[in-house]
Amino acid sequence: MIRKLEELINSYFIGKEEVVENVLICMLAGGHVLIEDVPGVGKTTLAKTLANAVDLKFGRIQFTPDTLPSDVTGVSVLNMKTGEFELREGAIMNQMLLADEINRTSPKTQAALLEAMAEGRVTVDGKVMQLPQPFMVIATQNPSQFVGTYPLPEAQLDRFMMRLSIGYPDAHSEMTLTRDAIDGKQPEAIDSIMNADDILRLRREVRQVRVADSVMKYANDIVNLTRQESRFVMGVSPRAMIMLVQASQAKAYMQGRDYVIPDDIKSLAVNTLHHRVALTYDAGIAHESVDAVIYSDVLKAKVPMVKDA
Repeated sequence: MIRKLEELINSYFIGKEEVVENVLICMLAGGHVLIEDVPGVGKTTLAKTLANAVDLKFGRIQFTPDTLPSDVTGVSVLNMKTGEFELREGAIMNQMLLADEINRTSPKTQAALLEAMAEGRVTVDGKVMQLPQPFMVIATQNPSQFVGTYPLPEAQLDRFMMRLSIGYPDAHSEMTLTRDAIDGKQPEAIDSIMNADDILRLRREVRQVRVADSVMKYANDIVNLTRQESRFVMGVSPRAMIMLVQASQAKAYMQGRDYVIPDDIKSLAVNTLHHRVALTYDAGIAHESVDAVIYSDVLKAKVPMVKDA
């Protein structure tokens, strides 16, 4: 089922198989994903294609500087006929939420997503409501140097399992995409091959994937190395450790294994950790790369023997 889903999405979102795999890993692990790239490379298309393929209730918020927190969470409105307040649900009350250009809105509105992403619920006028399950946020943002952007605070970034970049397609993929657009091929035409119950079942199975103590320690060694890294202002949080292991369980599951191996941890470390750290001033002046520093820390960690996994 997962392979069919992956093939279906790749037939619409062409030439970015690794990005698609990582988004599916986040979905199976119960995480959220942040996609950062220049406009027009298909961030929104990817989210809509996935939502249609898995038949989830889909919502979209186009963030702008004047978007209010109530646009996200909902608001109580007075019904003039009955004289009672009625809840008008916000876009958050969907199973898959596309938070488009999330860094174009104010930090106050960005913060409206925090409770939903961390706890799967939302509070409106003192009333707590559980979000429909499965729930997943796919947020997109433009590079921070673009005009009219607000940097996401650390607490917000830490809620995302991965931050991904799509990049420009190669020549063949770009010509295929153009041909599909001319022919009218749209994600809305996708026939769903999975539903909400399927995803919840798959998530339960992913949680049963075994993580040996030696593999868990390998992940913890990588996390601790970021905390000791002199080129970072601070290391990653315990939430990062949890999400790294959960993502590794999903990757192992997608590859047909019921156990995590060190390569699962190693291959996901950069995408899972790089948005949770920041370079020091001196490292920035020296043009260090966050990804390169994390990868150097990964290489320092002692890899356990496969038989121990």
